[in-house]
Amino acid sequence: MSEGENKTPDFLALYARYQGLKPGPKAELRRVMNPGDLIEIPAFYQVLQDNKSHKGMQRLLYCLPLIKHQENGNSLGKALAKADISEKRLFMVIRSQEPNDLIQLRRLLKLAGQPAVDWPQMANALWWWDHPNQFSKRKILEDFFYYKNN
Repeated sequence: MSEGENKTPDFLALYARYQGLKPGPKAELRRVMNPGDLIEIPAFYQVLQDNKSHKGMQRLLYCLPLIKHQENGNSLGKALAKADISEKRLFMVIRSQEPNDLIQLRRLLKLAGQPAVDWPQMANALWWWDHPNQFSKRKILEDFFYYKNN
């Protein structure tokens, strides 16, 4: 990652800009099939504003339409466990490579019925999703099983 990509964006500002979109642009973002397709959607750039459109931003805006932010809300793993998502489906996300892992994750978010999560926490996990020194997928899995077993 370049030096500019090491600094995380203001995740709550991205969420607020997304929430400020009209229904049509929001629907365009919801209908995108792959994270890479976002670069062809004007609403993507409306939410980005001054941020660059690299893969981290694509991951964020690919999943954002399928969650609700709740301050101090659940982690993604806990939200998926509460929605009774099967561990088999979650392992499909964990074991897949990009972009299939994100496509599978998005399917889980749909199955979970747009779960209420702590968006900054989830966004941070998505931002560092493919970074070699981060453990985003493992943390989601650990949270899932911790909640399932308690």
